[in-house]
This record gives sequence, C-alpha cells and structure tokens, in this order.
Amino acid sequence: MIVKNWMTKNPITVDPETSMMRASKIMKEHSIRRLPVVDGGKLVGIVSDRDIKEASPSKATTLDVHELYYLLSEVKIRDIMTKNPITVNENETILKCAAIMQEKKISGLPVLDDAGALVGIVSETEVYKVLLSITGVHHGGIQFGVLLRDERGTLKEVLDVLRSHKARVISILTSYDNVEAGYRNVYIRIHDMEKAVLNELKAELEKQYTLSFWVRDNIKPLV
Repeated sequence: MIVKNWMTKNPITVDPETSMMRASKIMKEHSIRRLPVVDGGKLVGIVSDRDIKEASPSKATTLDVHELYYLLSEVKIRDIMTKNPITVNENETILKCAAIMQEKKISGLPVLDDAGALVGIVSETEVYKVLLSITGVHHGGIQFGVLLRDERGTLKEVLDVLRSHKARVISILTSYDNVEAGYRNVYIRIHDMEKAVLNELKAELEKQYTLSFWVRDNIKPLV
C-alpha cells in the first residue's frame, strides 16, 4: 500500500503571507482540516484547523465585529503554522505513515517526491481506507482469530483445513501483540458459506486450534 496510490494529490496550499481568516475560509469551503504552506515552490510549513482555532480570539472576547475581523485578517499563516513539518516520500507505505502519525500525535503528513516537491497529503482518512481495504471488511463474510505457533508451516495447516471445506479466503492478517513469545495471532476472513458447511468448518478448527473469536460481518451503507 504505497502512499502515492492513496494520497490526496495536488493538495490545496497557502503561502506564509495568507491571512488566518482566508485560510479558515479555504478549509471550510473545501471541507479539509489542514493546508500545506508553500513559499517559492518549497514546503515550509503546515497549518491545521486546530492551529486556527487556538490562535483565534475567545468567544468571550470584548472586541467588536470590526476589530475581530481586522485581527483575523492581520494574523498571517507564518505566525501560527508548524514550521518544517514531518513529511513522507510518495514511495513509502501508508502503514509507515500511520506509525509516524501515532508516534508524533499528528493527523496528517505532506507527501514529497524524490526531488523534494510537494505532490500530495496523507491523513487519517487514507489510513482508514487502507485498513478497510486490506481487511476486506466490505466484502462481509466470516472473520476469525486463531492462535498459532510462530513456526514455519503452521498457517499452511490452517489454510489446508479451509481448502478442504472449499472456503475462499478474503484476507489474512498477523499480529504479535498480546501473545506469549513463540506465538502469533492470525486473523483470517473468508467468504460466507452454506450454514451446515460453515458449522463443520468451525467445529474442525475449534478441535485443532484455539480460536479467539468467530464473527460474521455484514457491512451495510449508513442511511
């Protein structure tokens, strides 16, 4: 899952001299939460809706409307932006972006090409899209978790059981978190099956392995 295939390309930008009021208006018009700041073609910062809110006068301000608008028009993005923001290369993975965002407690990253030019932006929204894509949750079906020894061939044994029941695999994910050393959790999603066959499959898996859960997903569009 490479960044350049999921990022928002050609993001809207502002320059350091853009007023805070103008930047806020741009965000509202385009329903976005952050703007890369570019000066002379070079990325120099990023400003978020939170930055603007924190720099805006309190609702309890004694300023009248004209004074308030004057203040907002005088504050420039260069005064409130995050300078030299953390960036990612377009050829890195979305999951690396997710790790960076979690570690740095940020919700978006500007994306640069190999020449250092701004080519996109990746946010939590793209991370969610990738998560949904790799899990295959929108395909529904059955997902189950199985505890396996972290040894060669253990996953193949589970897949052989699935194959013997003609189950079709949608996705396979592995995690080493919250398990004893030498083990791993494997999460497998399969297409739904005729009830009797599915019950036989579940019974055989439970006989041979430790299943942490067995869930049928049926994702319907929200009305």
